[in-house]
Amino acid sequence: MSEPVQFPLAAVVGAEDLKLALCLTAIDPKIGGVLIEGPRGMAKSTLARGLADLLGEGPFVTLPLGASEERLVGTLDLDAALGQGKAQFSPGVLAHADGGVLYVDEVNLLPDTLVDLLLDVAASGTNRIERDGISHRHSARFVLIGTMNPEEGELRPQLLDRFGLNVALDGLPAPEARQQIIRRRLAFDSDPQAFCEQWASAQAQLRERCQAARQGLAAIALDDQALAWITERCFAAGVDGLRADLVWLRAARAHCAWRGGQAIEEGDVEAVAEFALRHRRRTSPDAPATSPPGAADGRDRQDEGGQGDWGALPAQPVSSGARREVPNWAKKP
Repeated sequence: MSEPVQFPLAAVVGAEDLKLALCLTAIDPKIGGVLIEGPRGMAKSTLARGLADLLGEGPFVTLPLGASEERLVGTLDLDAALGQGKAQFSPGVLAHADGGVLYVDEVNLLPDTLVDLLLDVAASGTNRIERDGISHRHSARFVLIGTMNPEEGELRPQLLDRFGLNVALDGLPAPEARQQIIRRRLAFDSDPQAFCEQWASAQAQLRERCQAARQGLAAIALDDQALAWITERCFAAGVDGLRADLVWLRAARAHCAWRGGQAIEEGDVEAVAEFALRHRRRTSPDAPATSPPGAADGRDRQDEGGQGDWGALPAQPVSSGARREVPNWAKKP
């Protein structure tokens, strides 16, 4: 049975940030995949499937909902190993995704242990299975695309950090964009083959641009100036660890290759800044630094001059009737 026709990435309306992030990940899979945040019905899976076409002949594999660890990593037949003296491996989802895209919908609803294992393999490119002293390993190089609806639960910061790039989709497109989305979807549903032929040229150009960028990637240096720009920004954002710096540098180089440049420019660094920082930032660049409302030991907060919280008044009892305004009440800054 032939594979179903996929909606071409070039025909997707809007979502320019996400399309760029997906293309950058196709150019350099070592970036570490993309985590897509957004509400239901935002074509997240359509966009992810479009990435597989940019990669060429690689498979597009979806992690089934409720998959077990064995379904993910594969299994070893211990009886065959004991009888034949060699491990008999039954491949799992990770093996099937080798060379393509692994799509994980609602990754925030998976058990943390499964997400941790998934990210380990995505980072190393190798899946290793061990059972009762018998081990087997195989290549598992794929681009990881995860989606989540933040309203249904968050990922722990340690897991968020291990996704290379993070993009949030706008859940409220403008009326004109909504109309264009619906028209294209109806045209595709009516005649998928004709619709894909209509967009074949644009899709081919997008694919060729990604392939040319992949070929030129190694010639672009990860230079000291770009690294200085990035490390200063990561420090200012209060980012924990160093993964953001490395991912950002790789993404900036991929963006340079994407535009056909020869050396990373500050514009490349800026273009991918939010992708690398959004899920790692601890300090908002626009918000002034604030102190906690009180010290950990319960004493009044003291400033450098030793004045304490001079603007606060002791608690006053208030009757259950109408609220009474207190004149000249000193408010905390």
